[in-house]
Amino acid sequence: MTRPLPDIDYETIFMEAPVGMCVSDNRVILSANRALGAMFGYHHQELAGKSFSILYPTQDEFKRTGDRIIPIMNAKGRYSDERIMLRTDGELFWCHVTGHALDPHAPLGRGIWTFEDVSEKRPVTAQLTAREREIAALLVEGKTSKVIARDVNLSPRTVEMHRARLMKKFSAATSSELVHKLVGAHR
Repeated sequence: MTRPLPDIDYETIFMEAPVGMCVSDNRVILSANRALGAMFGYHHQELAGKSFSILYPTQDEFKRTGDRIIPIMNAKGRYSDERIMLRTDGELFWCHVTGHALDPHAPLGRGIWTFEDVSEKRPVTAQLTAREREIAALLVEGKTSKVIARDVNLSPRTVEMHRARLMKKFSAATSSELVHKLVGAHR
């Protein structure tokens, strides 16, 4: 004999989930759970009606990330990456972000997003420019300078210049060592 399932309270599940979650529309947070608020240093209700831009180190990074998300969401219906984000107290931290568009024809329209703080595994240890943070996030994804250049609309030579600066800031002798240091794996 099969037992009936207990009533499922989805609102409680959303609010108490162990990862940051939100529902958004056109990059504006409609509803956030407690974990998301705590991760960024807000009360979860403070985030309702706010643009995702307050979670980014700069407005330029917010804009470029949105530009990068659109073609991927159009092709796959979901997006995932790791990027440096900003807590309300000014602390920068690495965050794994995953999103799913509810309407496949509106990639930045209504969607569900999750945020996982990965700063314990990957601390931000160097002062980086906005562009260096963007290049670092793409290097961590395993992308080559040529692919990064195409993705962010720069020349490969400019990407190599940023990679060289990152290598110097992280005291990395090779690109492989740089990626290991960026992901928090120490050799």
